[in-house]
Amino acid sequence: MKEDTDTLLPGEPIRKLSIKRLMIALVALAGFSYGAFFGWQWWHNAQPTIKENPWFASYVDVTATPLYPFEQLGAIKAHNVMLSFVVSSSTDNCTPSWGSVYSLNDAGSKLDLDRRIVRLEQQGGGVSVSFGGELNNELAVDCKDPNKLLNAYQSVIDRYHLNTIDLDLENNGLTDQQAMKRRAVALWKIQSQMRAKGKSLAIWLTLPVSPQGLTQDGTNAISEMLSNGVDIAGVNVMTMDYGNARPKDQPMEQASEAALIETHRQLGILYQQAGIHLNSATLWRKIGATPMIGQNDEITDVFTVDDAASLNKFATAQGMGRLSMWSANRDLQCGDNYINVKIVSDSCSGVKQNKFGFALTLSNMFTGDLEHNSAVITTEDANVDTQTPDDPAKSPYQIWKPTGAYLQGSEVVWHHNVYQAKWWTQDDIPDNPVLESWQTPWQLIGPVLPGEKPVPQPTLPKGTYPDWTGDAEYNAGDLVLFNGVPYQAKWWTKGDSPAAASSNADSSPWVPLTQADVAKIVTDLNTDKPVATNSATIQN
Repeated sequence: MKEDTDTLLPGEPIRKLSIKRLMIALVALAGFSYGAFFGWQWWHNAQPTIKENPWFASYVDVTATPLYPFEQLGAIKAHNVMLSFVVSSSTDNCTPSWGSVYSLNDAGSKLDLDRRIVRLEQQGGGVSVSFGGELNNELAVDCKDPNKLLNAYQSVIDRYHLNTIDLDLENNGLTDQQAMKRRAVALWKIQSQMRAKGKSLAIWLTLPVSPQGLTQDGTNAISEMLSNGVDIAGVNVMTMDYGNARPKDQPMEQASEAALIETHRQLGILYQQAGIHLNSATLWRKIGATPMIGQNDEITDVFTVDDAASLNKFATAQGMGRLSMWSANRDLQCGDNYINVKIVSDSCSGVKQNKFGFALTLSNMFTGDLEHNSAVITTEDANVDTQTPDDPAKSPYQIWKPTGAYLQGSEVVWHHNVYQAKWWTQDDIPDNPVLESWQTPWQLIGPVLPGEKPVPQPTLPKGTYPDWTGDAEYNAGDLVLFNGVPYQAKWWTKGDSPAAASSNADSSPWVPLTQADVAKIVTDLNTDKPVATNSATIQN
């Protein structure tokens, strides 16, 4: 997230893996066969072990002008704030500062920050601090002395009496591997020492995301924290600025839902690889979302109050642990003098809204306080049932089979979840624990719901098209069946098996039809319309 550049210038020991856990982690990394490992996703319908109430906190850009009166948020229901951003000082890499300009002491005297924090807390509000952001370097990037880095984090925690901190990792803060390790070690020590003294410290990672999920840098950041013993309170994803990663016909809120579902899948794998078993509900409790309200930096991305209501509904239904927004500074409608609302303002949203409209909408049902939530310690979900077989009578779609061939758009059930094929696939496990979405042909849609029954799926009657044979000639547009799967010729071909299309789609003369194509053909057959013989007819 990007802070305003126009400033007022003046714990516990590392968890050791048992042999059993170590073997599970190695299996996850090595990619054993589905029979050896894929029973791991037994957590689909368990209850969360994290019982605290989910919370909401608006990000507040501390150094923005005009100075934002966050202490006045104590008068409204959404009164928690995430003050941002603490980064390395421009004069000393290991000295924390606000926006690289104000030392902690300067912020106290010139911005009256300490007094305003106390005033907010007097009204029932809670304060957390976010380290990092987009514009300046997070402390661990430039501060290479481990002891000085630890002291820098600790000085911020002590000065503001923090029980919750946020690491907004972007640019070098996310990609610098050595900084990642320094950060993890320092925070593990601080968290362990505080817990030994009976104090709490919740550590959240705020990471960029797309509708396809976390980047590899993001998953690396989580993995580094877990491998160094840090008890992550949760992962907060920046559901904003999707740009070209969001399909043009996909609304912002739906893109955010897709990003959160994919993050949930990835987080489960990362904990599994660390040897920690968490069920689905517990994982949702460890996920947060931060939209950029109103006009985003990407001109095509606009997040409305209606989007906020839908996101809140989704987050509540899933049992997510946190919602935030960027930023409280922008939570009001731009005035008449602000002509071009497509240019992002640091002090208004660029869309029609009431003052505090986004905060009040997003915070609905997210009423937990930071102090109580910070005391949660992640524990392995031990009381989980072994995976029960999928029941065809209670599943909306066919149960996945390794011998099945699935067209693009086909939906299946596997381990009590619904998946949709992104392209033609065979023998690819739907819940294969791969971190990147492009590594699997399956998109997780969501769990099988109670009371669901099988939904009839269109299939081509035998004989709709001739079976492929190696000695026949086929012209562009010809349709055949190969092992029951319909294919269409892209150009003249003879002797080229459609089977090759799955391994090298570009060079193969055959392309499998999609499930939507099959549905249209079946509809045409049932209504005595002429059956399609080329892709243009099928798709139109």
